[in-house]
Amino acid sequence: KLCGYLQKLSGKGPLRGFRSRWFVFDPRRCYLYYFKGPQEPLPLGHLDIASACFSYHQPEAGAAAAGDEPAAFEVHSPGGAVTVLKAATRQDTTYWLQELQQKRWEYCNNLDAAKRDSRTSPTPSDFSKGLVAKDNPGTILSQNASAERARNILAVETSPTDLVGEQAASQPAPVQASAINFSLKQWSTEIKNSMSSLRKGSNENRKSVFYTTEEWELLDPTPKDLEDSMALEEKRKHQAEGNKGRRLTSSAFPFDFGRIPHKARRPLKDMIGSSKNRNSSDSSPTEWCSGNGNRLVSELQLKYQSQQEELEKLKKDLLSQKELVRLLQQTVRSSQYDKYFASRLCEGVPKDTLELLHQKDDQILGLNNQLEKLNLEKDSLQQEVKNLKCKVGELNERLGMLMETIQAKDEVIMKLSRQLSECEDSTSSQSGAISSPMATCTNKELQELDRLKDNLQGYKTQNKFLNKEILELSTLRRNAEAREREWQAKYTSLEAKLCQIESKYLILLQEMKTPVCSEDQSPAREVITQLLEDALKAEPSEQPEQAFFKPHLVSEYDIYGFQTIPEDDDEEKLVAKSRALDLRSLSLSENREISTGVKWENYLASTMNREMMRCVELKNLIRSGIPHEHRSKMWKWCVTLHVKKFKDSVVPGYFQILLQKALEKPNPASKQIELDLLRTLPNNKHYSSPTSEGIQKLRNVLLAFSWRNPDIGYCQGLNRLVAIALLYLEQEDAFWCLVTIVEVFMPRDYYTKTLLGSQVDQRVFKDLLSEKLPRLHAHFEQYKVDYTLITFNWFLVVFVDSVVSDILFKIWDSFLYEGPKVIFRFALALFKYKEEEILKLQDSMSIFKYLRYFTRTILDARKLTAIAFGDLNPFPLRQIRNRRAYHLEKVRLELTELEAIREDFLRERETCIEKRDLISDDEEDS
Repeated sequence: KLCGYLQKLSGKGPLRGFRSRWFVFDPRRCYLYYFKGPQEPLPLGHLDIASACFSYHQPEAGAAAAGDEPAAFEVHSPGGAVTVLKAATRQDTTYWLQELQQKRWEYCNNLDAAKRDSRTSPTPSDFSKGLVAKDNPGTILSQNASAERARNILAVETSPTDLVGEQAASQPAPVQASAINFSLKQWSTEIKNSMSSLRKGSNENRKSVFYTTEEWELLDPTPKDLEDSMALEEKRKHQAEGNKGRRLTSSAFPFDFGRIPHKARRPLKDMIGSSKNRNSSDSSPTEWCSGNGNRLVSELQLKYQSQQEELEKLKKDLLSQKELVRLLQQTVRSSQYDKYFASRLCEGVPKDTLELLHQKDDQILGLNNQLEKLNLEKDSLQQEVKNLKCKVGELNERLGMLMETIQAKDEVIMKLSRQLSECEDSTSSQSGAISSPMATCTNKELQELDRLKDNLQGYKTQNKFLNKEILELSTLRRNAEAREREWQAKYTSLEAKLCQIESKYLILLQEMKTPVCSEDQSPAREVITQLLEDALKAEPSEQPEQAFFKPHLVSEYDIYGFQTIPEDDDEEKLVAKSRALDLRSLSLSENREISTGVKWENYLASTMNREMMRCVELKNLIRSGIPHEHRSKMWKWCVTLHVKKFKDSVVPGYFQILLQKALEKPNPASKQIELDLLRTLPNNKHYSSPTSEGIQKLRNVLLAFSWRNPDIGYCQGLNRLVAIALLYLEQEDAFWCLVTIVEVFMPRDYYTKTLLGSQVDQRVFKDLLSEKLPRLHAHFEQYKVDYTLITFNWFLVVFVDSVVSDILFKIWDSFLYEGPKVIFRFALALFKYKEEEILKLQDSMSIFKYLRYFTRTILDARKLTAIAFGDLNPFPLRQIRNRRAYHLEKVRLELTELEAIREDFLRERETCIEKRDLISDDEEDS
């Protein structure tokens, strides 16, 4: 973990100086957060390392002579902001720069692959740990081999001190530098940041206050002053070019990454100086400010600003009018289609065909809306391309400056090398003739020689770092350009597909206009059949390099490995593909709303310096759904939270010990486990065949659990629980997840042979349904529908194979954190979601048939979660516990009566010859 103390330049005016801060690097977003101290929960701010570049200067001659004076380095962020940081030693400075460069390189190289599908790829450096992680083997792009070799050659080997790393948190913060600690470079950085902010806000407010001993306003100069300042600027430029080599040698080669030449602007120094001269010569400064020229300029500025505001208002009105016209056009078009369909219905066109046309019309309208959104996104991308081109131009300017700086440094290095060799020659030639009065002078020369050697080594290190920085920035620029070309190809492909669909739809409309004699000979039937075949056509497998360019709306498997479209009948395929498209549309709309992801990132950033604990904020975040990239980490944390007392009471390697016993000794449950392995999740690619990786892991976890809990051994349903856990957890963590569900969450005898706890929960659920949804409960009672035949499996396997996968994993997120109460919440929410549809059914057969598949038609996870955790409140756990205890006694009495009847039956069968051929269900199973 990259963390440690750094001194950050902050403050304003005379109080500006270095302050010690605790820095922590977050690899998920490539952010460098800084805190007031290691124990602080919330960061003061962050630096975006992914889009930053670094510069680094050797200490000045006087500071370098004082000893191991650390060199400050600068982090240049987008927008021209510059952050100056300083480590405790030169060694730590070099280490931080090398590590930040490496983290930026890794993150940016992983970024392209991670963005191939924003829904299926986890965040770089935080991949899932279960079987889902195996679906992302190629997230790292093939890097340029020559660039890698050059980076390795230019790398500087260094190791950190005690002030870098997690152990530094126990160390005292380094002594802060005095706040009144100025240097020319600090002042230049401050003025540069101030001018950058002035340029950004020039359209809003042209005045700014600089913090000096007196307050000065940045005023617009008169034309005469502007000419004088331009002459002074040209003169100073000629002097600077003449003294270029000498200045580079003495000032340790400072350069400005964010410098943008503005020839028509007056230098800040001259403006402040000229205003001071006027204040000293004139009796009142307000007389100069209130001149005719300044008054005219102020009036023009106010008039220009008012015109700009009026222009913005007109643009907004124009956009709103365009949107209104577009909506009216859609309304007119839909009314024309309805009129046309009504007329065709009167002419005898089949109703099924008209319904299909209605569906196609809705699909075309949706695609048109999608095309408009894509056009808007395309415009934004084009604007981004323009910004990137501007940034590339700036980078080219920076590269040119760096090359000039490096060339000057090479000349200085050669000059210092010659001086060093001359000093060594002169020292060796005069070594035999040194007299006592000259000894002091020789010692000074030796000290100067050592200092020059140190400076030379520092310049070599700086040269290597800057060359490496240039190489990385060039490579990252090329990657950004390639990524832009790939996005352009993707949107072109989407537009082509939309045109194809619209063409087929128009052909269908043309066929419908042709009069036909009979329905069987209608040419439209052939067109419809062809459209259905195209819709159900499986997507061919493409090469990896072509995978990015094709817009995968529906893939063969979802991100969890579940098959999206079955291979049975065509009708079921059509329904499944329609459902998959709806899910894809919902997921894309959720991805556009980034509020949940930002909340998760902010929460995880606040836990960098402390352990996660149960709190209301975390519970609300988990209820909204754990992001795909954080689910492995959060599931493992939830499981560890519930089984900590169990894990503390067993020896290390407990799972491996149980697994070894299960493999060495025969187990009564092993036969049934082997029979159920391939029947666990046959529609998931991780468990579909005997050679699938998930099958062996599933076998290991079930065998180990059967040895831990011999009273249960194995129960049908445990295999599905483990299979879901293994998608995001490793074998040992999935084992403890099963322990959490069976031994912590669920009551005793829930998975035993009698399934006593499961029967009790069904009666508790009946009571809750009659209380929360009385109309639906009365409807079931009226038609004598036993819905517990459907809900029993929901509770036993926590909705596995009952709901779509996206909703399933959101249920499991809350279930692993809050416990079994979540099952009751979501079971009631499923019925409430479809309550009106169920109430419309008026016979028991249709109701029961609908209950068998209605959960697969629920796709909106956000709406279902709002019902479960909002509409069904209050939902006290104490009420569930009390009703469990009440129904448990009743079920036990019933089981006792059934056992007595069974014993009477066995005695009667032994005594009566006619009934000896009768056998019970248990005897038949055995």
